[in-house]
Amino acid sequence: VNPFLSLLHSISSGLSDTELSAMKFLCRDKIRKRKLETVQSGRELFSILMEQQEISSGSLEFLRKLLQHIDRDDLVAQLVQFEEEEPHAPDGQPDVHEKASAVICDNVGKDWKKLMRELGMPEVKLDRIEAAHRFNLYEQLVQALREWQRWKGKDAKVADLIKALRGCSLNLVADMVEE
Repeated sequence: VNPFLSLLHSISSGLSDTELSAMKFLCRDKIRKRKLETVQSGRELFSILMEQQEISSGSLEFLRKLLQHIDRDDLVAQLVQFEEEEPHAPDGQPDVHEKASAVICDNVGKDWKKLMRELGMPEVKLDRIEAAHRFNLYEQLVQALREWQRWKGKDAKVADLIKALRGCSLNLVADMVEE
């Protein structure tokens, strides 16, 4: 059983009708009203949020905010536990993207938006990431790289990261990623 889906099922089972209603209200800017009206369970809500790439096993920030807004700290704790236990790659080793991302996050800094624009990320997504992590430059870049990887899917290549770094005159970081 997929651990992420198991987590969502567990959270869904713990929601009262009032809490589900509150979560649906908080999702009005993400999901059309007509679609929200058909949602009868947390699982249905989470399925829509996954389809729209608002939540995934690697991106739980939006779900965390929803649970915090409905004062379900017990479910937030479940989420945190999942994040701490979740292996990053099937064999327990970080994948190539994670290694490259770590090097980039440690060395890019305030030029992160320039890099993400070079990678073709829409400005709206960059603004959303910046707003969500207003005072944490490192986390902005981590989330931006995750979003880029989700957005590109199988087409997300380390070679593209290196090319974009060079395009931003971040040659030293590009060399470090190549190593």
